[in-house]
Amino acid sequence: MESMLNKLKSTVTKVKADVASAVMGNPVTREYEVGRHIASSGPGLCWRIYSGVKNSTKQEVAVFVFEKRLIDKYQKFEKDQIVDSLKKGVQQLTRLRHPRLLTVQHPLEESRDCLAFCTEPVFASLANVLGQHENLPYPLPSELSEYKLYDVETKYGLLQISEGLAFLHNGVKMVHGNLCPENIIVNKSGSWKIMGFDFSISSTNPSDQEPTYSCKEWDPNMSSLCLPNPEYLAPEYILSVSCETASDMYSLGVVMHAVFSEGKPVFQVNKQDIFKSFSRQLDQLSRLKPGVLTKIPEEVREHVKMLLSVTPNVRPDADQMTKVPFFDDVGAMTLQYFDSLFQRDNLQKSQFYKGLPKVLPKLPKRVVVHRILPALSSEFVNPDMVPFVLPNVLLIAEECTKEEYVRLIMPDLGPVFKQQEPVQILLIFLQKMDLLLTKTPAEDIRNSVLPMVYRALEAPSIQIQELCLNIIPSFANLIDYPSMKNSLVPRIKSACLQTSSLAVRVNSLVCLGKILEYLDKWFVIDEILPFLLQIPSREPAVLMGILGIYKCTFSHKKLGIPKEHLAGKTIPHLVSLSIDNNLNLNQFNSFMAVIRDMLSRMEAEHKTKLEQLHAMQEQQRSLNISNPLSQSEETKSTPSPGNQIDGLFGGNSTSAGQNGKENGSSVPAPQPSRVSLTLEEKQRLAKEQEQAAKLRTQQPLTPNVMKAAASTPQAKDLTSSLMNSMTSLSLSSGPRQGGAVSTGFPSVAPMGGVGTMGTMSNGFGSGMGFPPAGMNMGMRPSGPGAPVYGGLATTTSTPNFSALAQTQASKPPDMSALDSLFTPQKPKVTLNQMTPVPTPAPSPWLNQFGSQQPAQAAALPMGTAHAGFGMQANPFFSPQNFSQATAAPMAAPPINPGALRQSASANNDLKDLFG
Repeated sequence: MESMLNKLKSTVTKVKADVASAVMGNPVTREYEVGRHIASSGPGLCWRIYSGVKNSTKQEVAVFVFEKRLIDKYQKFEKDQIVDSLKKGVQQLTRLRHPRLLTVQHPLEESRDCLAFCTEPVFASLANVLGQHENLPYPLPSELSEYKLYDVETKYGLLQISEGLAFLHNGVKMVHGNLCPENIIVNKSGSWKIMGFDFSISSTNPSDQEPTYSCKEWDPNMSSLCLPNPEYLAPEYILSVSCETASDMYSLGVVMHAVFSEGKPVFQVNKQDIFKSFSRQLDQLSRLKPGVLTKIPEEVREHVKMLLSVTPNVRPDADQMTKVPFFDDVGAMTLQYFDSLFQRDNLQKSQFYKGLPKVLPKLPKRVVVHRILPALSSEFVNPDMVPFVLPNVLLIAEECTKEEYVRLIMPDLGPVFKQQEPVQILLIFLQKMDLLLTKTPAEDIRNSVLPMVYRALEAPSIQIQELCLNIIPSFANLIDYPSMKNSLVPRIKSACLQTSSLAVRVNSLVCLGKILEYLDKWFVIDEILPFLLQIPSREPAVLMGILGIYKCTFSHKKLGIPKEHLAGKTIPHLVSLSIDNNLNLNQFNSFMAVIRDMLSRMEAEHKTKLEQLHAMQEQQRSLNISNPLSQSEETKSTPSPGNQIDGLFGGNSTSAGQNGKENGSSVPAPQPSRVSLTLEEKQRLAKEQEQAAKLRTQQPLTPNVMKAAASTPQAKDLTSSLMNSMTSLSLSSGPRQGGAVSTGFPSVAPMGGVGTMGTMSNGFGSGMGFPPAGMNMGMRPSGPGAPVYGGLATTTSTPNFSALAQTQASKPPDMSALDSLFTPQKPKVTLNQMTPVPTPAPSPWLNQFGSQQPAQAAALPMGTAHAGFGMQANPFFSPQNFSQATAAPMAAPPINPGALRQSASANNDLKDLFG
């Protein structure tokens, strides 16, 4: 990479050194800055052409330089002849002024080392374009090596040369004498210009007489730089030493042949024996073969053959050549018209510009950009012509790249953006806004393009505002969001509120409705929808425009209106507008259709939300029922408002349970609220309970004989305390089959691990223990048909005081205080009535608890009893226990029929009570 940079640096340095040495000391360098070497021209391509800039005006020019060192090989008198010949040609060119002649901007200056003069900007000579690269830089400039002539350029170039010759022959009475590709210049815009008047011959007769021209005899001993190019000279110039205007026409015929034949002339001339060559050429011309002109287009082939005629009188003159049908090409005529625009008035120009868009697509891009675009841009100084010129300029811009647009077109459009008159200028820009926003740099968009749109919205002319509002939606997707949000939308809203024109107000609403999709949801809700409430007029068109914005926002998948906004603002506003007296039936129906859609969606969304909340609550309740052990200590210590037992007894905390142990009294454990479960949930819970029951019954429990009450109290068993907080086994005050009812003041009954019997003395000195091994530990019945009402167990068990049980075994408990908990709708049975009459029967197992219970009850497993323990014995939590039959997994001893009937009666009463 470094080597390439060094090579490039050395090349640039060498070029600058060559330029400096070429023009050093020449007065031209005082006023002009000489650039790079771009082309060559003149006799033998001896003139080097450099690009240049005028120091004072920065105007682009071409600097022609002839270095005298090129002729150092000649003798002094030959050098002088060459220099004089070159100086004559430049001086003659400087005196002549015509559009078809090369324009000299600075006359010839001579220094010790070179000759130099400045002209209009030049691309290259025609010889360079046709492949002659002598005296050119190496490597060739890319624009020159890739340059190819288009048909329209060739036609119009030859037409320009014909017009230049017509000027010389008819206006100046002069014969050029050396018309060839080396003396035809292609300027920067592509026009062909004549130069090289080194061998020009002026008429010797006065202007009112027939011109006569005298020429010099050919001197083969002179330098080639002092002689015209013999391959383009007419035969009479060499053979008869005579010339006339027809001689230039012969040269034009050879140039036309060279243009269509890749730079080759008709005949090759031997410069050593030129007279013999021309004699042979004369014979060939008199019998010109058809194959010589095959590459020339058929439309002009016959005219070229006439131009190459041996007889001068047969050759067409310059005026006649300009009228040849070959030059009646649309592209050539268009280019010719542009060259004569300064002669036309505004009416003729406007008619021409109107038809130009049909021609531009047929022309090559290079011709349009370098030939037509500069002519069009020059018309921007005439405001009356801008509406006719601007569409053509923007049409050209569509075919240009972004770089070409910025470099060639944008500088000329800058002042036009600020013009507001005539109105058509803004209209044309607005119609092509997508093009401007696509190719214009972002900075120029902010500084020139968008301000033009803002001025159009704020213009006093209603026509301009309408046009702007109608066109904005077509290019809204190309405007950056901050500009649209902060500048464009506020101006549209202002135009809608401040105008007195109904058309502008309606178009503002329509414009807003069309650009809603380019705005974000919350901007529309915060800025657009509140703006609709501020519109004062109530014309049907305005009301329908408001409805359209609401409908677009409501139905657009990206936007939408929240249900809170619908209920609070949108629907009330639409309802108030819908009853306006100016609306007809169809418009009213449109309002009502939108209102119904909004109501339906609002109802559906809110209903869905409520259903989801309800489902979440139900799910939470089911989780609380199915997994009560997962409740935290806060749940244990904090009573649930929905729990009737907590409300009755004041809740139970851990400390309360501990105090109950110490003081001989405690508060019952809280029970979960009653929730109806589905069949599937009941089946799932039943399976879980069955599995838990099987785990509990794997090892039988052995009874532990209690010692006397006076025995020394044992130390507190931590395992029993932990199990006491988890078990749900309790001795309830509910009715037992064939057994006595315990007291209404239960006490804590701790229990040991599975298979052992832990003992603990209560506050009255009576020991407590587990039931016999035949009794199930958990709350769940072991039978397959047993009902299921809850989880594994409650966190605390319901205790029983043994001493009170002994003293009050024969006295039924007073449960009238609980009557208030029943619903007053069916007060059939009181709790005192539901309590069965105890049947005293001695039982060793009951003696452990200090109360008399029937032996049959002691021998029954837990699954065969009527829910004697825990939550299943609580009718307030699960009264359906009384209505469900219990199935025993194994054969049970006979049960007292009287107690059974009494219990069934109580069950039926509770069933009626709870449904």
